[in-house]
Amino acid sequence: MLPKGKSMLWTDKYRPKVFKDIIGNGKQKKEIEAWVENWKNEIPQPCLLLIGPAGTGKTSIAHIIANNFSEFIELNASDKRSHDVIMNTVGESSTTQSLFSKERKLIILDEVDGIHGNDDRGGTRAIGKIIKESHHPIVMTANDFYSKRLTSIKPKCQVVKINKVHTNSINALLKKICKEEGIEADPLVIKELAKRSNGDMRSALNTLQVIVEESKKLGLSDLDIVSQKDNINNIFDTVRRVLKSKSIDKVKKSMMLDEDPTLVMEYVAENIPREYEKAKEIKKAYEMISEADLYFGRARSSRNYTYWRYATDFMGIGVALAKDETYKKFTRLTGSMAFSLMGRTRGKRALRDRIAEKMSKKLHISNSIAISMFPEMEIMFQNDEVAYEIASYLDFDDDEVKRFRKRKIPKKVIKKMEKKKLEEKSKSKDFKSSSLGVAVEKDETKKSNSKIEKKKKSSESDDSKIENNEITVKSKKGYSDQDKKENLEENETKDKKENSAQKSLFNF
Repeated sequence: MLPKGKSMLWTDKYRPKVFKDIIGNGKQKKEIEAWVENWKNEIPQPCLLLIGPAGTGKTSIAHIIANNFSEFIELNASDKRSHDVIMNTVGESSTTQSLFSKERKLIILDEVDGIHGNDDRGGTRAIGKIIKESHHPIVMTANDFYSKRLTSIKPKCQVVKINKVHTNSINALLKKICKEEGIEADPLVIKELAKRSNGDMRSALNTLQVIVEESKKLGLSDLDIVSQKDNINNIFDTVRRVLKSKSIDKVKKSMMLDEDPTLVMEYVAENIPREYEKAKEIKKAYEMISEADLYFGRARSSRNYTYWRYATDFMGIGVALAKDETYKKFTRLTGSMAFSLMGRTRGKRALRDRIAEKMSKKLHISNSIAISMFPEMEIMFQNDEVAYEIASYLDFDDDEVKRFRKRKIPKKVIKKMEKKKLEEKSKSKDFKSSSLGVAVEKDETKKSNSKIEKKKKSSESDDSKIENNEITVKSKKGYSDQDKKENLEENETKDKKENSAQKSLFNF
């Protein structure tokens, strides 16, 4: 029998105390019980990460697990969870034994995906360190499976997804509580209240307590003060509703979620062929996705985000109405392969951009043109020497060289090319020095020749001056007697030669 009392919140009063009291999630319960049993048998297990929407019983499950250990330490979502706070509160406890018992103690970290802001700086890093070094079992809870803050934590944990509680299960529990509390309630109103809670057990219990605690009655008029619980859909809930339903109203409501709409479109596009079987349905659905993509493009280029409404209708209602009838089968939905592919190729894309940046600086071209030259670069890099020349000019490292060829440039080739460069440098230096020497010699010979010529000219001018002076002196003084005798003798010898020559002409 459930305990009675008015002052206590019903969420605490009727909180499950053992695993069998947990409503729904049967498969998950077995997995968690096996985890606890292994720890009790001294078989260490990875950190247990419970992920599910608010009000599905994650914290209750954590406390049930705690009942199986000697003691537990809990860090709540309301506490500051900076690196220092977590390490001081939980860090030391995770690596040390209890003072009162040698048994294992449980560490509970609530809503780890809510760590954010300056107050929680370094919190995720501290949690990662605790998971790695802890000698004790750890249970963590989170609301959003796709939170970026869980990216580094999830791979280190055993992840258990806690589903929403089914409406029928909530309805049964509310009826049981009304009976225990002596409340006169209309079964149809209880059912409607369970439906409006949208799988949130905590919300259903709190709403029921507020309505009936004073009046002890639950009638149809009481529903007027109860609104439909705001539903921030999970991305997979939205995809499932789009693919499984043909109801326009339901699909429109499911598209109201706090996610990037282009991400939702990728998830829908990925799962269309998993759900739809007819070729014409798949063709029509992808035509709707194409239209949605066009409107997203227009929104980005024009900065007019009203286009998102049309895109959302195409990828939601359009895809939902592409099928002839709904399929009554189970379909395992998956995340978009485009994002996992981008994750796997992140390193390659970073390398491509780095190479393009170096090429654009050296060759004075844009990055896109540099990337378009990659096929030609791959051909040129097949030659070891050419590869070395290009790599040294563009300052490529080994990873960047291997982008264009399968292996590194051989060391022999590198030594050979470096030696060749040194020889060319030395030759160029010798040539410069020799050319300089020749130029100097030519300069010196020119200078010496010019000096000699100047001397000759000066000496010739001096001789001519002397001769001219003598002539002028002779002309001034006249011929001497000796000169006159010499001239007469010369004339006589000339006459004799001429006469002898004339006589010889007639001597035949």
